[in-house]
Amino acid sequence: MGQLWSLFDLENGTTEIKSDLKDLYINTAVQVDVSNNRKAVVIHVPYRLRKAFRKIHVKLVRELEKKFSGKDVILIATRRILRPPKKGSAVQRPRSRTLTAVHDAVLEDVVFPAEIVGKRIKYRIDGSKIMKVFLDPKERNNTEYKLETFAGVYRKLSGKDVVFEYPQVIEA
Repeated sequence: MGQLWSLFDLENGTTEIKSDLKDLYINTAVQVDVSNNRKAVVIHVPYRLRKAFRKIHVKLVRELEKKFSGKDVILIATRRILRPPKKGSAVQRPRSRTLTAVHDAVLEDVVFPAEIVGKRIKYRIDGSKIMKVFLDPKERNNTEYKLETFAGVYRKLSGKDVVFEYPQVIEA
């Protein structure tokens, strides 16, 4: 419940994002254990408001991380996965409601403001697979300390193992 009040405090406080928060609201806020000593707060926002939240994302996350002292804050748009239609049904589900599309979109939300520049899937001998995601090196200063949090939150939301890295820059 503390997570919800923190957003309310920011709206009523004297922060520079007070006016931006006026028309925005959230669906849920959940605390996730990332590792033995690290925690993250995952805030689900309505899909329709995701663009408005992205405009103030950096400032909002900075203010909320100050309030939560030591917890990383991640904003994710609420999306719905629809099951495949029955055989012989004339109804088709939109591509954006498939499991793959939703998981890819959640991955992009988790790493925002960094951009994904590449993905690799590594298949192990025992049948398990792990996905390597390469992030844009321009945002390295802002996101490098959160890579473990990104992996833990994505595993909690999708059940998939993922490793975040920055691509090696080769200079000639």
